[in-house]
Amino acid sequence: MHRIFQDHPGLFSGVSEALGVRFTRPTAVSIMPTDLTETSPLERRVDTLLRLETEDEEPFLLAIEAQGKKDPDKLASWAYYASYLLTKYRLQPMLLVVCQDRATAEWASRPVRFGPPQWPLLTLRPLVAGPHNMPVITDPAEVRKDLALATLSAITHVTNPDVGTILKAMTTVLRETPHTLSDPIVELIAQGMGKHPAAEIWRKLMAVDLSFYKSPISQEIRAEAEAKGEARGEARGEARGEARGEARGEAKGQAKAILTFLEARGIAIPDDARERITTCDDPDLLRLWITRTPTAVTVNDLFTDE
Repeated sequence: MHRIFQDHPGLFSGVSEALGVRFTRPTAVSIMPTDLTETSPLERRVDTLLRLETEDEEPFLLAIEAQGKKDPDKLASWAYYASYLLTKYRLQPMLLVVCQDRATAEWASRPVRFGPPQWPLLTLRPLVAGPHNMPVITDPAEVRKDLALATLSAITHVTNPDVGTILKAMTTVLRETPHTLSDPIVELIAQGMGKHPAAEIWRKLMAVDLSFYKSPISQEIRAEAEAKGEARGEARGEARGEARGEARGEAKGQAKAILTFLEARGIAIPDDARERITTCDDPDLLRLWITRTPTAVTVNDLFTDE
Protein backbone atom coordinates (compact mmCIF):
# COMPACT_ATOMS: atom_id res chain seq x y z
CA MET A 1 0.00 0.00 0.00
CA HIS A 2 2.95 2.34 0.41
CA ARG A 3 5.83 0.84 -1.60
CA ILE A 4 4.16 1.69 -4.93
CA PHE A 5 4.59 5.40 -4.10
CA GLN A 6 8.36 4.91 -3.92
CA ASP A 7 8.43 3.39 -7.40
CA HIS A 8 5.85 5.82 -8.84
CA PRO A 9 5.97 9.05 -6.75
CA GLY A 10 3.85 10.90 -9.29
CA LEU A 11 1.00 8.60 -8.28
CA PHE A 12 0.20 10.94 -5.36
CA SER A 13 -1.09 13.61 -7.74
CA GLY A 14 -3.52 11.17 -9.31
CA VAL A 15 -4.69 9.82 -5.97
CA SER A 16 -5.21 13.28 -4.47
CA GLU A 17 -7.16 14.43 -7.53
CA ALA A 18 -9.41 11.36 -7.24
CA LEU A 19 -10.03 12.37 -3.62
CA GLY A 20 -10.99 15.91 -4.61
CA VAL A 21 -7.75 17.67 -3.58
CA ARG A 22 -5.41 18.94 -6.29
CA PHE A 23 -1.61 18.71 -5.87
CA THR A 24 0.65 19.67 -8.80
CA ARG A 25 2.65 16.75 -10.20
CA PRO A 26 6.18 16.80 -8.63
CA THR A 27 9.21 17.64 -10.75
CA ALA A 28 11.72 16.09 -8.33
CA VAL A 29 11.40 13.43 -5.62
CA SER A 30 13.83 12.26 -2.91
CA ILE A 31 13.27 9.16 -0.80
CA MET A 32 13.90 10.16 2.81
CA PRO A 33 14.92 8.01 5.82
CA THR A 34 11.91 6.43 7.50
CA ASP A 35 13.44 6.17 10.99
CA LEU A 36 11.97 8.97 13.13
CA THR A 37 13.79 7.99 16.33
CA GLU A 38 15.72 10.81 18.03
CA THR A 39 19.23 9.42 18.52
CA SER A 40 20.31 12.65 20.21
CA PRO A 41 17.28 13.66 22.26
CA LEU A 42 16.49 17.37 22.33
CA GLU A 43 15.43 18.57 25.78
CA ARG A 44 11.89 19.92 25.73
CA ARG A 45 10.08 21.15 28.82
CA VAL A 46 6.57 22.47 29.14
CA ASP A 47 6.27 25.13 31.86
CA THR A 48 3.57 23.28 33.84
CA LEU A 49 1.76 20.00 33.18
CA LEU A 50 -1.36 18.93 35.08
CA ARG A 51 -3.60 15.85 34.90
CA LEU A 52 -7.20 16.98 35.44
CA GLU A 53 -10.15 14.80 36.36
CA THR A 54 -13.81 15.80 36.55
CA GLU A 55 -17.07 14.03 37.32
CA ASP A 56 -18.49 14.61 33.85
CA GLU A 57 -15.53 14.20 31.51
CA GLU A 58 -12.64 11.88 30.82
CA PRO A 59 -9.30 12.83 32.45
CA PHE A 60 -7.15 15.07 30.30
CA LEU A 61 -3.72 16.73 30.40
CA LEU A 62 -3.35 20.49 30.72
CA ALA A 63 -0.04 21.96 29.54
CA ILE A 64 0.46 25.59 30.60
CA GLU A 65 2.97 27.91 28.93
CA ALA A 66 3.91 31.42 30.11
CA GLN A 67 4.71 33.36 26.94
CA GLY A 68 6.48 36.70 27.25
CA LYS A 69 6.88 37.53 23.55
CA LYS A 70 6.18 36.28 20.05
CA ASP A 71 8.32 33.27 19.20
CA PRO A 72 7.62 31.50 15.86
CA ASP A 73 9.63 28.47 16.99
CA LYS A 74 7.17 27.88 19.81
CA LEU A 75 4.37 26.92 17.43
CA ALA A 76 6.11 23.73 16.30
CA SER A 77 7.16 23.02 19.90
CA TRP A 78 3.55 23.28 21.10
CA ALA A 79 2.41 20.88 18.38
CA TYR A 80 5.18 18.50 19.47
CA TYR A 81 4.06 18.74 23.10
CA ALA A 82 0.51 17.77 22.17
CA SER A 83 1.60 14.80 20.06
CA TYR A 84 4.13 13.61 22.64
CA LEU A 85 1.70 13.84 25.57
CA LEU A 86 -0.99 11.94 23.70
CA THR A 87 1.50 9.24 22.71
CA LYS A 88 3.02 8.86 26.18
CA TYR A 89 -0.01 9.15 28.45
CA ARG A 90 -2.88 8.20 26.09
CA LEU A 91 -4.83 11.19 27.42
CA GLN A 92 -6.17 14.08 25.38
CA PRO A 93 -3.88 17.14 25.71
CA MET A 94 -4.96 20.75 26.17
CA LEU A 95 -2.69 23.81 25.96
CA LEU A 96 -3.20 27.06 27.90
CA VAL A 97 -0.91 29.99 27.06
CA VAL A 98 -0.73 32.90 29.54
CA CYS A 99 0.50 36.30 28.33
CA GLN A 100 1.01 39.77 29.80
CA ASP A 101 0.69 41.84 26.63
CA ARG A 102 -2.10 41.96 24.09
CA ALA A 103 0.05 41.59 20.97
CA THR A 104 1.61 38.34 22.21
CA ALA A 105 -1.78 37.02 23.34
CA GLU A 106 -3.39 37.71 19.96
CA TRP A 107 -0.43 36.09 18.19
CA ALA A 108 -0.65 32.97 20.37
CA SER A 109 -4.43 32.65 19.99
CA ARG A 110 -4.43 32.43 16.18
CA PRO A 111 -5.07 28.88 14.90
CA VAL A 112 -1.95 27.54 13.21
CA ARG A 113 -2.27 24.96 10.44
CA PHE A 114 0.52 22.52 9.65
CA GLY A 115 0.64 20.95 6.21
CA PRO A 116 0.01 22.02 2.61
CA PRO A 117 -2.63 24.72 2.16
CA GLN A 118 -4.77 22.35 0.05
CA TRP A 119 -5.24 20.01 3.01
CA PRO A 120 -3.86 21.05 6.43
CA LEU A 121 -2.78 18.00 8.39
CA LEU A 122 -2.88 19.47 11.88
CA THR A 123 -4.45 22.55 13.42
CA LEU A 124 -2.98 23.98 16.63
CA ARG A 125 -5.45 26.04 18.63
CA PRO A 126 -4.31 26.85 22.17
CA LEU A 127 -6.50 28.53 24.75
CA VAL A 128 -4.95 31.92 25.58
CA ALA A 129 -5.37 34.04 28.72
CA GLY A 130 -4.09 37.60 28.68
CA PRO A 131 -4.99 41.24 29.15
CA HIS A 132 -7.35 41.06 26.17
CA ASN A 133 -9.75 38.62 27.84
CA MET A 134 -8.93 38.31 31.56
CA PRO A 135 -11.26 40.30 33.87
CA VAL A 136 -10.01 43.53 35.41
CA ILE A 137 -10.81 43.05 39.10
CA THR A 138 -10.70 46.24 41.17
CA ASP A 139 -13.46 45.40 43.68
CA PRO A 140 -12.31 43.58 46.85
CA ALA A 141 -15.67 41.76 46.92
CA GLU A 142 -14.86 40.25 43.51
CA VAL A 143 -11.36 39.33 44.68
CA ARG A 144 -12.84 37.39 47.61
CA LYS A 145 -15.02 35.31 45.27
CA ASP A 146 -11.98 33.76 43.57
CA LEU A 147 -8.61 34.75 45.00
CA ALA A 148 -6.64 32.59 42.57
CA LEU A 149 -8.36 34.09 39.52
CA ALA A 150 -7.85 37.59 40.91
CA THR A 151 -4.14 36.84 41.39
CA LEU A 152 -3.68 35.67 37.80
CA SER A 153 -5.73 38.65 36.60
CA ALA A 154 -3.45 41.06 38.45
CA ILE A 155 -0.38 39.44 36.89
CA THR A 156 -1.77 39.49 33.35
CA HIS A 157 -2.82 43.16 33.71
CA VAL A 158 0.63 44.28 34.85
CA THR A 159 0.68 47.08 32.24
CA ASN A 160 -2.93 48.18 32.77
CA PRO A 161 -3.26 51.89 33.68
CA ASP A 162 -5.44 50.83 36.64
CA VAL A 163 -2.92 48.32 37.95
CA GLY A 164 -2.56 50.34 41.18
CA THR A 165 -6.28 49.93 41.89
CA ILE A 166 -6.11 46.25 40.98
CA LEU A 167 -3.23 45.64 43.41
CA LYS A 168 -4.88 47.73 46.13
CA ALA A 169 -7.93 45.46 45.96
CA MET A 170 -5.59 42.48 46.39
CA THR A 171 -3.94 43.85 49.53
CA THR A 172 -7.35 44.76 50.99
CA VAL A 173 -8.38 41.10 50.80
CA LEU A 174 -4.98 39.65 51.72
CA ARG A 175 -5.04 41.55 55.04
CA GLU A 176 -7.86 39.25 56.16
CA THR A 177 -6.56 36.08 54.49
CA PRO A 178 -4.77 33.33 56.49
CA HIS A 179 -0.99 33.44 56.09
CA THR A 180 -0.82 29.89 54.70
CA LEU A 181 -2.79 31.11 51.67
CA SER A 182 -1.77 34.75 51.46
CA ASP A 183 2.03 34.39 51.69
CA PRO A 184 2.42 32.32 48.47
CA ILE A 185 0.08 34.74 46.67
CA VAL A 186 2.13 37.72 47.81
CA GLU A 187 5.24 36.06 46.40
CA LEU A 188 3.56 35.02 43.15
CA ILE A 189 2.40 38.58 42.47
CA ALA A 190 5.85 39.95 43.30
CA GLN A 191 7.45 37.58 40.80
CA GLY A 192 4.68 38.12 38.25
CA MET A 193 5.25 41.88 38.22
CA GLY A 194 8.79 41.24 36.97
CA LYS A 195 10.60 44.46 36.03
CA HIS A 196 7.45 46.36 35.13
CA PRO A 197 6.74 49.66 36.96
CA ALA A 198 3.87 47.87 38.71
CA ALA A 199 6.48 45.93 40.71
CA GLU A 200 7.34 49.09 42.66
CA ILE A 201 3.64 49.77 43.31
CA TRP A 202 3.30 46.28 44.76
CA ARG A 203 6.37 46.70 46.95
CA LYS A 204 5.01 49.96 48.36
CA LEU A 205 1.64 48.37 49.08
CA MET A 206 3.45 45.50 50.78
CA ALA A 207 5.40 47.93 52.95
CA VAL A 208 2.23 49.75 54.06
CA ASP A 209 -0.90 47.60 53.68
CA LEU A 210 0.74 44.27 54.53
CA SER A 211 3.46 45.53 56.85
CA PHE A 212 2.56 42.95 59.51
CA TYR A 213 3.09 39.98 57.18
CA LYS A 214 6.11 37.73 57.58
CA SER A 215 6.38 36.61 53.97
CA PRO A 216 9.89 36.69 52.44
CA ILE A 217 9.12 39.60 50.12
CA SER A 218 7.68 41.72 52.93
CA GLN A 219 10.67 40.93 55.13
CA GLU A 220 12.96 41.87 52.26
CA ILE A 221 11.20 45.22 51.85
CA ARG A 222 11.42 46.00 55.56
CA ALA A 223 15.08 44.96 55.60
CA GLU A 224 15.76 47.39 52.77
CA ALA A 225 13.94 50.19 54.57
CA GLU A 226 15.85 49.53 57.80
CA ALA A 227 19.14 49.39 55.93
CA LYS A 228 18.43 52.74 54.29
CA GLY A 229 17.56 54.29 57.66
CA GLU A 230 20.69 52.96 59.29
CA ALA A 231 22.78 54.16 56.34
CA ARG A 232 21.55 57.71 56.81
CA GLY A 233 22.27 57.67 60.54
CA GLU A 234 25.71 56.07 60.59
CA ALA A 235 29.07 57.59 59.80
CA ARG A 236 30.35 57.81 56.25
CA GLY A 237 33.24 55.53 57.07
CA GLU A 238 30.87 52.62 57.73
CA ALA A 239 29.33 52.71 54.25
CA ARG A 240 31.20 49.65 53.08
CA GLY A 241 30.09 47.57 56.07
CA GLU A 242 26.50 48.68 55.62
CA ALA A 243 26.57 47.60 51.98
CA ARG A 244 27.72 44.15 53.02
CA GLY A 245 24.96 43.96 55.63
CA GLU A 246 22.32 45.05 53.15
CA ALA A 247 23.53 42.44 50.66
CA ARG A 248 23.28 39.76 53.36
CA GLY A 249 19.77 40.90 54.20
CA GLU A 250 18.75 40.79 50.55
CA ALA A 251 20.23 37.31 50.09
CA LYS A 252 18.41 36.07 53.19
CA GLY A 253 15.09 37.41 51.91
CA GLN A 254 15.61 35.85 48.48
CA ALA A 255 16.48 32.47 50.02
CA LYS A 256 13.30 32.54 52.11
CA ALA A 257 11.28 33.42 49.00
CA ILE A 258 12.68 30.39 47.17
CA LEU A 259 11.87 28.03 50.04
CA THR A 260 8.37 29.46 50.40
CA PHE A 261 7.65 28.97 46.69
CA LEU A 262 8.89 25.37 46.73
CA GLU A 263 6.97 24.48 49.88
CA ALA A 264 3.78 26.08 48.53
CA ARG A 265 4.07 23.89 45.40
CA GLY A 266 4.58 20.77 47.53
CA ILE A 267 8.17 20.16 46.37
CA ALA A 268 10.33 18.25 48.85
CA ILE A 269 13.45 20.13 50.02
CA PRO A 270 16.21 17.84 51.36
CA ASP A 271 18.40 19.24 54.13
CA ASP A 272 21.44 19.61 51.86
CA ALA A 273 19.45 21.59 49.29
CA ARG A 274 17.89 23.76 52.01
CA GLU A 275 21.35 24.54 53.41
CA ARG A 276 22.67 25.31 49.93
CA ILE A 277 19.89 27.84 49.38
CA THR A 278 19.99 29.50 52.80
CA THR A 279 23.79 29.85 52.85
CA CYS A 280 24.10 31.23 49.30
CA ASP A 281 25.25 34.88 49.27
CA ASP A 282 25.36 35.34 45.48
CA PRO A 283 22.38 37.62 44.58
CA ASP A 284 22.58 36.79 40.87
CA LEU A 285 22.47 33.07 41.55
CA LEU A 286 19.58 33.49 43.99
CA ARG A 287 17.62 35.49 41.43
CA LEU A 288 18.23 32.72 38.88
CA TRP A 289 16.86 30.13 41.32
CA ILE A 290 13.81 32.32 42.01
CA THR A 291 12.93 32.46 38.30
CA ARG A 292 13.08 28.66 38.15
CA THR A 293 10.82 27.96 41.14
CA PRO A 294 7.49 28.26 39.26
CA THR A 295 8.46 25.50 36.76
CA ALA A 296 10.70 23.27 38.91
CA VAL A 297 9.56 19.66 39.28
CA THR A 298 12.19 18.85 41.91
CA VAL A 299 14.51 21.09 43.91
CA ASN A 300 17.41 19.93 41.73
CA ASP A 301 15.83 21.72 38.75
CA LEU A 302 16.92 24.98 40.40
CA PHE A 303 20.57 24.04 40.15
CA THR A 304 20.62 22.94 36.48
CA ASP A 305 23.31 24.44 34.21
CA GLU A 306 24.64 26.93 36.79
